Amino acid sequence: MAKQKYYVVWNGVSPGVYSSWTDCKLQINGFVDAVYKSFDTKEEAERAYQSSPYLYIKKKKESVAAPKAFAAVPDVPADRTDTVLPLPREVQAEALAVDAACSGNPGPMEYRGVYLRTGETVFHFGPVYGTNNIGEFLAIVHALALMEKKGVSMPIYSDSRNAIGWVRQKRCKTKLERTPRTEELYGMIGRAEAWLRSHEVTVPIRKWETERWGEVPADFGRK
Repeated sequence: MAKQKYYVVWNGVSPGVYSSWTDCKLQINGFVDAVYKSFDTKEEAERAYQSSPYLYIKKKKESVAAPKAFAAVPDVPADRTDTVLPLPREVQAEALAVDAACSGNPGPMEYRGVYLRTGETVFHFGPVYGTNNIGEFLAIVHALALMEKKGVSMPIYSDSRNAIGWVRQKRCKTKLERTPRTEELYGMIGRAEAWLRSHEVTVPIRKWETERWGEVPADFGRK
C-alpha cells in the first residue's frame, strides 16, 4: 500500500494543502510558474504552506527553467554561514523580512514576518478582508511592536515602498472604503497608527530590492 503523501501548492490555480496527487495536479497543470512540493505528513505540509517556499525548494540548475519567483534568487555565498536562506551579501541575516498576500485587491489578505537567520516564521496574521498595501503596512508595524515587546532591535526588510512611506509618516494612506466588512481591518489600522504616534521608531526599515535579490523571503509564493 502506497504511503499517504500531502501536497502543498504555493502557487497554482487554488493554493493550499492537498491529500492526493490528483487534486494537486488539478491546481498546477497548465499553470505558469506553479510552485508545489510533497510532504510525508499533514502537519509538515500545513507548516510548510504557512512558510515561504524558499525554505523547501532549492533553486534549479541553470539548464532547467526555474519558476519565475525563484529565477532571480542568488546562491548562498560559500563563505556565508550566518543564514540558511539564499541571501545576497548586502542583506543582513540578523533581521526580519515581512510581506503580505492578497487574493484580489481588495480581498482575503494575510501577512507575516520571517527571521532571516533561520527562515522561521515569527508571526502570521490573517486572512482578513483588505488590500496588499495595508497588509504590508501592518506587517511592518507588527514587527516593530513585537521587537519593542521583546526588547530586541534588528532591521526590517519590506518590498513595499508605499508601506515603508506610510510607516514613516505614521499614517496608513489607504483608499479602501470603510464599511462593515472592513471595520475590523480599520480597527487594526487605527491601533497601528496610534502605536506609531506613541513610539519613536529607531529600527532601520529597509527596502527589499526584488529585481536584484529575488522575492523577499517572507513572500507567500502565490503570484
